[in-house]
Amino acid sequence: MLNTPHLIGASAAIRGVEDDIECAARSDAKVLITGESGVGKEIVARLIHSRSARRNGPLVPINCAGIPETLLASELFGHMRGSFTDAYRDKRGLLEEAHGGTIFLDEVGEMGLQMQAVLLRFLETGEIQPVGSDRRPAVVNVRVITATNRSLLDQVALHEFREDLFYRLNVIHIAVPPLREHKEDVPLLLDHYLRHFATAHRADAPVLGEETLDRLMAYQWPGNVRELKNIAERLVVRRNSTTVTNADLPRELWQHPVSNQVSERAVVPSPSRSHTMFDRLTRGRESFWVVVHEPFMSRDMTRDDLRALIRQGLELTRGSYKSLVQLFNMPPDDYQRFLNFLRKYQAHLPIQDFRCLPVRLPLPDESRRHAVGE
Repeated sequence: MLNTPHLIGASAAIRGVEDDIECAARSDAKVLITGESGVGKEIVARLIHSRSARRNGPLVPINCAGIPETLLASELFGHMRGSFTDAYRDKRGLLEEAHGGTIFLDEVGEMGLQMQAVLLRFLETGEIQPVGSDRRPAVVNVRVITATNRSLLDQVALHEFREDLFYRLNVIHIAVPPLREHKEDVPLLLDHYLRHFATAHRADAPVLGEETLDRLMAYQWPGNVRELKNIAERLVVRRNSTTVTNADLPRELWQHPVSNQVSERAVVPSPSRSHTMFDRLTRGRESFWVVVHEPFMSRDMTRDDLRALIRQGLELTRGSYKSLVQLFNMPPDDYQRFLNFLRKYQAHLPIQDFRCLPVRLPLPDESRRHAVGE
């Protein structure tokens, strides 16, 4: 079953991760899981919990990037009725719900400095006190597993992440490799997900043609296993015959042509995520809600990616968010919804930074940039 946590692959890279999971499961030590978005960090966390002595206790996940900083303390520690606006009743925190089990703090690198200090104190004392409570703090027995797609050491150097908290979290470190570093597992992954989605959609599992498999093996998989899973479902749903050909592959695979100049399969390096999305918005005329909002809410892009994208747009519109709504192919009525989304996830940038910039229009291709001397 897809819901049963397990790693798929026979490569040395995956075997190494399996060994790390077994090591982590033998103790209650804190674990820091690192890796790009979509590599399967949550699966690793679930495997550690399911193989540990805490397996009969709860595993409580929380996405630190998906909750506004002002509400994160309430989610973790709970709150008392009347402690803030909309606190109509007492609420248990996730740390209390995880008592006797494991809490999984996903995207811990997105946590602000103030919340980092609160988390550090909890790790030192094990005490929780709901927001607005004056009672004596309670002590919970919880194992902490964290994950991030950022380099926390780089954040420490930039004073964006507490060094003492980093060393508290980084007792056991498990680095999950990107799919492009163990492409020999691509056929196994494809076979697994094609069969799974064929069962889910009550269809026959399609067969991959040799040329199509070669292209899939050569692809760089910037979205990692999550991207492969989505493509497998698309192939099951949209296939035209029992055999999948290159014509059935999604467009993004054709934007990374295979190089014939080297003996090993290779692809053209992909641009940064924010630049790729910006290109789809401004040239492909796709909607912000499809290109950006959906991947962000499903954790396929980080808050930094979102901010970079907004910055690119505001440089073009000279700080005008109303023009940005039009640039990103949203109807004018979405203006307030767009601003609310940016403010909720701390991606609303001050317009003063862009007011004095010269007007800059998007150019159709790189050759045009050279033609105007950029």
